[in-house]
Amino acid sequence: KDPETNHKIVLMNPSLALGQAVHTVLEELSILPMDERFRDPLLDKFEMVWDTVTGEKGGFTDKKEEQEYKQKGKRMLKLVENNPGPLMRLAVKIKRDLPYYWLSEEENIILCGKVDWLEYLPNTDSVHIIDFKTGKNLEDKKSLQLPIYLLLVHNCQNRKVTKASYWYLARNKPLTSKKLDRKSTRLNSSHIPL
Repeated sequence: KDPETNHKIVLMNPSLALGQAVHTVLEELSILPMDERFRDPLLDKFEMVWDTVTGEKGGFTDKKEEQEYKQKGKRMLKLVENNPGPLMRLAVKIKRDLPYYWLSEEENIILCGKVDWLEYLPNTDSVHIIDFKTGKNLEDKKSLQLPIYLLLVHNCQNRKVTKASYWYLARNKPLTSKKLDRKSTRLNSSHIPL
């Protein structure tokens, strides 16, 4: 923690730099019309975004390490270009930079997070939460990330959430659905381990 502000500090490292760059490229697609999302090569966008994490800014120890991570990012984006799946369909964008809502005003707890992608499902007028994973490990079954996103999306926009998935880009795996717990949209702070 920062001793002056008491805020949590995360030091940049190569894995974070890679994830940040890939996420930035993919998330920016959601604001484009569907027929324009893949008009320009993703790798061109990636090159521009990579400049924000190159060298020491990305926590790289040397050029060789940086190139290894950059190549991983290029492989992930090539995978998406070749198999865009839900990124070629309708999307919903929450109109806040960082979606949040009060989980408990009494206990001063705000729940916030940045949802990677919300696919709009027109047949049911609902949304599908998609979380991009750029690391090599599978998400722990006890992870609270998608349950937190479910709460955020449920409370920050009007459509029902009917599906949530991880997309393991580094593992070249298709979308991996996670079962939704309907009760979790009615949670209060006493139900979430902090």
